[in-house]
Amino acid sequence: MKFIPQKLPGVFLIEPEPFVDDRGMLRRHFCQKEFAAQGIPFDLRQANISENTARHTLRGFHLQRSPFGEGKVLSCPKGAIHDVVLDLRSDSPTRFQWMSVELSDTNRKSLYFPPGCANAWLTLEANTWILYYHSESYAPGAEGGIRFDDPFFKFAWPAPPVVISDKDRQYPLFDPARA
Repeated sequence: MKFIPQKLPGVFLIEPEPFVDDRGMLRRHFCQKEFAAQGIPFDLRQANISENTARHTLRGFHLQRSPFGEGKVLSCPKGAIHDVVLDLRSDSPTRFQWMSVELSDTNRKSLYFPPGCANAWLTLEANTWILYYHSESYAPGAEGGIRFDDPFFKFAWPAPPVVISDKDRQYPLFDPARA
């Protein structure tokens, strides 16, 4: 696994190093030892698969607040997504900045981001699946969110969402004074 640092500190794009032979391909998807070698403390607590039937389905921005903040590892084993990570860490030099990457079944890349970052994705194909690992268990009272179209952040999406939950659409506008 190759860990490629991104512009947000502590965020890594992970490229697999597959083994290929006449049977097909084998690639490591997660290895706690390799994460630790990169200085990433990650105790796998929960794994989810999000199955999205429609192209341009948007989910997020989601996060869990401290002390239940969670790091996540995302990959897209079927289809493609435009994934956006937003840095909301109070001690980060890139606080309130965001970055985006494409994850797909073709590029086979994964993305790691640490606690204190919010995440959203827009599916680029119908029938897209996202696999994600969490470093913490879900804590309903600690969940929070940011609107995908919040003018404070000026997010750039490749297309407008066609499917989005009422919950994700109705997050209040961000107030940096209250952050």
